[in-house]
Amino acid sequence: MIICCVAVARSDVLGSLLNPAYKEKTPVRPEIIKINCKEPEASLVTYAAEKLRAGEVLGMPTDTFYGLAVDPFNLHAVDRVYEIKSRSRHKPLSLLIESVDQAAELAWPVPEIFYLLARRFWPGPLTMIVKADPKLPLKVTANTGNVALRVPAAEVPLAIIRSAGLPITATSANLHGESECTSAMQVRDQLGDCLSIIVDGGPSPRDMPSTIIDLTSEGGAWRLLRHGAIPEEQIIELLGQE
Repeated sequence: MIICCVAVARSDVLGSLLNPAYKEKTPVRPEIIKINCKEPEASLVTYAAEKLRAGEVLGMPTDTFYGLAVDPFNLHAVDRVYEIKSRSRHKPLSLLIESVDQAAELAWPVPEIFYLLARRFWPGPLTMIVKADPKLPLKVTANTGNVALRVPAAEVPLAIIRSAGLPITATSANLHGESECTSAMQVRDQLGDCLSIIVDGGPSPRDMPSTIIDLTSEGGAWRLLRHGAIPEEQIIELLGQE
């Protein structure tokens, strides 16, 4: 069905041929961590944060669809996200952060229009693309020199980001070309054989993706790249026409 599952199946066949004592492996189902979406339990938040710091890939609720969360500075973990999703390496990964201050650590320079939008729409489903700070790994930015940032209006990812002390990736938890997942069980059904942990924060609060706006042009210009949960009309009301 997916790359990692095919690899497991192939290794089982080879193992049985080369070693008579080899026993067929049973696919490991992911650990499902049920967490309170309004008041996340501190012990569960700490557990999930430790797994992130250890390089694990987590299925994670957000304020839009479920996402795949890893430490963006762990290059092996970033590679796993691309492998699990069968995602093109030319597509950068967006990041969830906890605050505008954290954005300033990941982007440079940060345009004034960014702060204007952040004050109006964050926390919330608005992803802003800005110039990346050079310390961000090229695998995250896909060599574009840009990074997509968002502060989610969801307590679970915010609590885990704070506990881990780092931003997390936010690409949707689904196979490339398949439907986005709005529940932990949907993530398990699509990607379960490739994930060790899925954080179950209940159903997604909306069935629309975040709106994506590009702020990398010179002179304070902006460009809408994807329609989403923040209507274009609200952005135009704040900034004027593109």
